[in-house]
Parts: sequence; C-alpha cells; structure tokens
Amino acid sequence: MLMVEMLSTGDEVLHGQIIDTNAAWLADCFFQQGIPLSSRSTVGDDLDSLVQKLLERSRCADVLIVNGGLGPTSDDLSALAAATAAGEQLIEHPEWIAYMESYFAARGRQMSVTNRKQAMIPESAELIDNPVGTACGFSVVINDCLMFFTPGVPSEFKVMVNDQILPCLRQRYTLPESPLCLRLTSFGRTESSLAQQFDVLALPEGCVMGYRSSMPIIELKLTGPASQREEMLKNWQIIKQGVGGNMLYEGTEGLPAIVSQALNEKGLTLSLSEQFSAGLLSWNLLSANAPVSESVVRSDNSLQTLNQLIADMQQRVAEQGTSLGIAIGDYNQSCLSLALVTPEGSYAHRVRYMPRHHDTKIQQDVSVMLALDMLSRWLNHRDVFGSYEWLETVETSGPQS
Repeated sequence: MLMVEMLSTGDEVLHGQIIDTNAAWLADCFFQQGIPLSSRSTVGDDLDSLVQKLLERSRCADVLIVNGGLGPTSDDLSALAAATAAGEQLIEHPEWIAYMESYFAARGRQMSVTNRKQAMIPESAELIDNPVGTACGFSVVINDCLMFFTPGVPSEFKVMVNDQILPCLRQRYTLPESPLCLRLTSFGRTESSLAQQFDVLALPEGCVMGYRSSMPIIELKLTGPASQREEMLKNWQIIKQGVGGNMLYEGTEGLPAIVSQALNEKGLTLSLSEQFSAGLLSWNLLSANAPVSESVVRSDNSLQTLNQLIADMQQRVAEQGTSLGIAIGDYNQSCLSLALVTPEGSYAHRVRYMPRHHDTKIQQDVSVMLALDMLSRWLNHRDVFGSYEWLETVETSGPQS
C-alpha cells in the first residue's frame, strides 16, 4: 500500500493561530482519489526541526506532501530544509526569475529583490509550476521518499495538487480505485441516537459507517470499495429511511445552496426579518446567490407573539412584492420564535432550546438552520414543522391566510 503523508509547516499553524484548512482539504481530496493519508504532522519555522522532521518522515513514507514555507521572507525555510536534508546546495532557476518578473510586470509592479529567494531550490529538485502565484513548487527524493514542496496559499496549493501532483502520482504509481462515499446531512438528531440506530446494520465487507458532528448538523457517511456499490446502495436506502424527516440533504452542497437553487428555479423571491440571528440567515442565503429582495435586522423586541411575528412578515412581503418571507424573532427565556409566509398561508412556531452548554454563536446557527429547514420543507411539499430531539416545540401556528 502506498504510504502518503502530509507535513504542514509554520509557527502560525503549529500554535493554532490559523486553521490548517489545507490539511483538511488535502486529506479529503486524496481520500476521494483512493489514496488516504496515513499520517499528518506539523512543524514550526525552525530549520533544525524542519530538517529533522523531513529525515524522520522520509524513512516512513513513500510520498510526503510538504505545505508552506516557500515565500520570500526569512521565516520561509522549506527549500533550505529540503536541500540540507538531501545534502545539497540551493541553486537559482533563471526561468522562475523570468516568470516572477513577468508576473509582477503584468500587475504594474516591479519584483522585489527578496522574491529571488523563491527561485532557489535544491540542485536535484524538479520544479513544479505555480500558474497563480510566485512560490516555486518543487519535488525532491530523500531516502527513496518522493517529497512535494507546495505553497501555503490555499488557491496556489490546490491548483498545484490537482494539476501537477496528482497526475505525477498516477503516472508514477498504480493507484487503487477510488472508494465510494455516500453522504447525507441530518438536523435535529443526536450523534448517539443515530449511532444506536445504524451501528447494528450488517454492512458489506470493507464498508464503514461514520458520523461527523458539527453543531447544529450531523453528517452520516457510508464509505467502502466501489466493488460493493450495489450492497452499499441497499444499506443507504435503509439509512435514509431511518433518518427520515430529519434529513436535510444528500451530498455536500449545503442547505443554503440547495434552497437558493430551488427558489431560483421556481422564480420565487424572499424577504427576511432577523432579530436573534443578527443577519446570519441573510449572509448564508446571499452567499449562495439566493433571490433575497429585502433583509431587515431588528433590534427591538416588540414582536412578542407568533401572530405578531406573522403579521409583521406578511406586511413586509406585501410591501416588497416578494413571494415568500422568513422571520427569526427574539430568543427569550430559552425560547425562539420563527415564521414563514408563503402564498398558500403562513406558519410559525416557538421552540425551547434545551442544551445549556452551547454559546450564542451556536444558538444563532441553530436558529438559521431552523429557518432554512422550514423553507426547505415547504419547497419540497413536506410538513413545515420538523421534529427535533433536543428542541421542544412550545407553540405552533398555521397555516394562516
């Protein structure tokens, strides 16, 4: 089995000052290609530590993806560490100097002398093109381990992986068939109750059921070899039926994008009124190009009853001439009110938020997901009010004309 590892570099990554999104992206990308990472590690901006880590991993991995440390500043040490570990000198590549000069000239700027450092790579290394930045990627072999050195900027890193590194690996190695990964996202269930329901399934050989909790949603994944596709799909139908009304969507697109697509396809427009969510619902929908005609963030708590919340939203829809309206009201005494105005009638409910350890941001995320769930249910001709294990329904109203 091909042993592929990733090494992230940088003090800011090591000390948690930034989130290592590149590592998460690469792990998922390579998993989808049938070459799951066997290990991930992080090292800071210290030359001795970098060299030691490169030599250590070179004795364990067949392939090592090194991310970060290819910039023009003094703390960018990956190229020097690679040369030191390989027992080589750094050499300057004139063709990369020329590329960087043209890169800056095209943007009306003159290349700084510090950028010349980015054209210095180990003498035995092979240059890896970077069409969207100035960091020169390269590959080098140390102790029979093929190492790829990549920039930390996510847009540059992803292009290099997709366009350069993966084709190189396919050419050099016989890669396994990509696994089949079936995914759905649920809302309103707990991870323990889902596991209790589905861990008893007799899955095909080599298949694994997984759960990823990211409040307020839980993703369920059934992963296995593509050769087991038929049996996996049979089990997947059982899983979908078991999740039932708490399933938000299949795949990875996200509920805001799915709702936005449905609204645009149906030619529907939307008015929003938010209080507790403080504009978060609007941000989610507008980021997905939803047809939002009006978005209001309220600061008062004058809408105390469900009927008042509905009446206010009906008035906004009438004034704006939109098709639909969603209102997220105040969060008071652990209770949250929401309303949905549609051409067929209006719906509202008040729920009591039972978890006590969640902070305000998580509670706001829940309020947004509740509103999107109501809208998604209506768009799909389902009962607008869902059933949620950790939310208590206090009051419902609807439909009202």
